Amino acid sequence: MFEIGFSEIVMVGLVSLLVIGPERLPKVARVAGYWIGKTRRMIAAAKAEISAELHAEEMRQVLKEQGDLKELQNLIDETRGAARSFQSSLESLPQDSPKPDAEQHHEK
Repeated sequence: MFEIGFSEIVMVGLVSLLVIGPERLPKVARVAGYWIGKTRRMIAAAKAEISAELHAEEMRQVLKEQGDLKELQNLIDETRGAARSFQSSLESLPQDSPKPDAEQHHEK
């Protein structure tokens, strides 16, 4: 993220030694390390929370799509049932009855 080299770290150390002084520098370094660590943990927790929320949203989408697919499958099953019913109704019709077109041709 940040490109900090060894020379920049040495420069910050020397400036802080001159500004803060050798007596207080170890305490300031500990406090700075504590706050940097705490900030990193907070950022990691926020990233984890965002990732979990995105994962939960993806799962909701998948479940919704599965629900839509289930509804579609039910509709297909109902259509097949109606088609079978219609087919059995057609098969139960008497086969011996003459067709209307055939009767018209015989009369002429």
